[in-house]
Amino acid sequence: MESANLSKSLMSALEKKGCKGKIVSIEHLYDLKSEINIHYQQGLFDEEFFREELSGLDFTASESLFEAKSLFIVAAPQSQVQVTFKSARKELTCIIPPIYSYATDRKMEDLLRLQLDPAGYQAKKAVLPWKLLAVRSGLAQYGKNNITYVAGMGSFYRLVALVSDFPCDEDNWGEMQILNDCSKCEACTKACPSGAIGSDRFLLHAERCITFHNERLGEFPAWLNPSWHHCLVGCMVCQKVCPVNKDFRKSVVAGPVFSEQETEAIIDGKSLNQIPPEAVLKLEALDMIEYRKVLGRNLIALLEKHNGR
Repeated sequence: MESANLSKSLMSALEKKGCKGKIVSIEHLYDLKSEINIHYQQGLFDEEFFREELSGLDFTASESLFEAKSLFIVAAPQSQVQVTFKSARKELTCIIPPIYSYATDRKMEDLLRLQLDPAGYQAKKAVLPWKLLAVRSGLAQYGKNNITYVAGMGSFYRLVALVSDFPCDEDNWGEMQILNDCSKCEACTKACPSGAIGSDRFLLHAERCITFHNERLGEFPAWLNPSWHHCLVGCMVCQKVCPVNKDFRKSVVAGPVFSEQETEAIIDGKSLNQIPPEAVLKLEALDMIEYRKVLGRNLIALLEKHNGR
């Protein structure tokens, strides 16, 4: 099959699953790196945020694949997950935002490979600045909250990037686009409790973002008001008030229920081999193993908030 026809077949296969994708030339790997570095040199990234969140990006992705020619960026719709924790203190129901399920990545990788493998092409997942790639490819647009939006999904989706030796006959690279809806709207700016969405610049003040702090180890900073906690990880404030998300913000699927014994084991910070096996399976299904060491602290914050402390 000619690459042009295969490209159409790939996009059609994605659309049948409710997903969307774009392809750009592998040459833009260096444009992505340059843009991140420029922002860093301009002091637009807090040092801690850059070290913890951006220094792990892999701009050598093309080296893992012989004659890499393209980058795929795919968006798959994803709902919030409602999880319940039983406790002697209170039965707590909380939300995991849409971006945390890696199961979506695996499905998208399998879907692309199902199309590419028979034609003799390869694709491997790449750790890149997904949002920037999505916007530059025309797949998404930035909102004022620095979150990206895809038509028909709002911000309720997950991105996955792959590097491939598939020829890039039509390079979709372009200028960054910002949602027209944001021009006269300040809903997210006013709603953000920590002031992370500033009016002084386009880039988020990521070091002020609740998501950054409840994903990392250690004590919460003193300025972070306990009443701001509302998700198990991440933050949904700016997404829930966004008018562009009005058709998507009620998209919630039921997740597992953790027993009192399982909840207490997580709160106590027990190691995986000390947590009840059933709880480990639930955490794995939620893709929360990576965040296990902060879940206890976050749960305590949520329980104290709901207990009025």
